[in-house]
Amino acid sequence: MEEMLNIHYHIQVEDKLFLGNKEGYRHGDTIYFTISGTNRETILMEQAALSYYLNENIPESLALPIKNVDGEWYTTYADDFWMVLKLPTLTRNHEDSTGIRLAKIHQIGAQFRYEPKTISSYGKWKELWIEKITTFENAIEKQAYETPSDYYRTLMDFLPYLIGVSENAIQYLQESEREKRILATDQGTTTFIRFEAFSEQSIIWTDQLIYDHPSRDIAEYIRHSFLKNDSSKKMIRFLNDYQKLCPLSIFGWRLVYARLLFPIHVYDLIEHGFTHPDVAKLKRMITLQADYEKQLGSFYKTVGVDSESWGIPVLHWL
Repeated sequence: MEEMLNIHYHIQVEDKLFLGNKEGYRHGDTIYFTISGTNRETILMEQAALSYYLNENIPESLALPIKNVDGEWYTTYADDFWMVLKLPTLTRNHEDSTGIRLAKIHQIGAQFRYEPKTISSYGKWKELWIEKITTFENAIEKQAYETPSDYYRTLMDFLPYLIGVSENAIQYLQESEREKRILATDQGTTTFIRFEAFSEQSIIWTDQLIYDHPSRDIAEYIRHSFLKNDSSKKMIRFLNDYQKLCPLSIFGWRLVYARLLFPIHVYDLIEHGFTHPDVAKLKRMITLQADYEKQLGSFYKTVGVDSESWGIPVLHWL
């Protein structure tokens, strides 16, 4: 990578460092990161357009793609296709809370003139979730047959529950999509694939951007809070701060609940387990799921939403 940066970007690497699990290469006051672009050229270019738009309009630290010395966004090197991201080490100061900052990102993102096609999940959750269930069920059963182990035996025992909960989430989502009580804040905007990465690191990575309903990020923040067993006061403060700028509609609340019902955190763990199976982590997640469901069961009450008078259905088995 250092050779590629030197030859194709005229960057002399001074040292290596890590931000989370990302390996970076420092030169002066800037850190450079390399990401593979193979088979996702269109995706990355749409994400790049969003990131440059955000960079011009919000005071956030963004890891932005740069062109090589030939003026191209991608570089062929070592049998791969690379994009390089540039991040100034002098990060911007943030006086706003996470809730306010996210609301500002959503406000600006909603004004982006062109709706991305490849990276848009807006209005597509049902299809994406059905596809995820089918793909994972087939992959789990195949791996359990080909490589039997304690990990896959545990996973196979857990699979009926995973499918059942996922189908419940899809049914709730399907019913919620008929909800007519919407606001201007329900339009599509710039969101994150997994918002918790931004909320913890305060850096916007180009390859983490997506176009979706704003409830995606809100639900993922709450999911992360549930899994970490954060205090409800922190979650309520986040929601209150967010709604000072972007109030949630009844439709928005229902999407948040539907997304929390769908066990995305479990699918993420299983996806990692296909290459790095860890039965201890899997069993820990299965144990955590009971506490997660308990918190979700009292979610509306905790955040001050009167689901009964607002006519919002809840799942009573939680």
